[in-house]
Amino acid sequence: MAEKIVEMTCPGCGARVSIEQKFCDYCHKPVVISTFNTVNDLGVPYVNKYIKEYDKVLEDNPDESSILVSKAMCFFKLGRYDKAIEALEAAQECDFDNSELLFYEAIALLHGKKAFMTQRSTIDQILELLEAAKSLEPKGIYYYFEAYIRYDYFFRKHLHVVPDYSEALDFAHQQGVSEYDIEQLFLMLKVARPNNM
Repeated sequence: MAEKIVEMTCPGCGARVSIEQKFCDYCHKPVVISTFNTVNDLGVPYVNKYIKEYDKVLEDNPDESSILVSKAMCFFKLGRYDKAIEALEAAQECDFDNSELLFYEAIALLHGKKAFMTQRSTIDQILELLEAAKSLEPKGIYYYFEAYIRYDYFFRKHLHVVPDYSEALDFAHQQGVSEYDIEQLFLMLKVARPNNM
């Protein structure tokens, strides 16, 4: 059985591109957006074009998880977190063992606000998603995000929790969290990095 090639129109220049390409051969804009860093460099008008093109692809290929993730990243950029969560949950149905989808959903649940300002039920949901992500792949950034939640929500409210934020932070460093990943996390969260972290 031949592998199906999914094509779309490049939002940057209108050329036909395959979703397997990272960048358009003509305008060099990204085709599929897999990280927030990629979409963060695009202006809002371009982001809207990307969403429209991704919707066209999803009409014929509703299970194309890379396009669903790309669409979620676009919604992150626009601050439309409920739409990002919707796209990420749809991607999880197709790509259930991708830990990053759980991680991104956990970030989106904060809706660009500090953990301190979030309801406890949402914090519990975020921690559940992070536990699921860590069980699939124990990345340092997942532990670091957990440390942020434990610091900003629990520690700042003087609530006792085990592990506390410093233990989660130690796990993050043991797993090799990079400074770049931390910067990207706080860009997605749209909050300042606490001095203690």
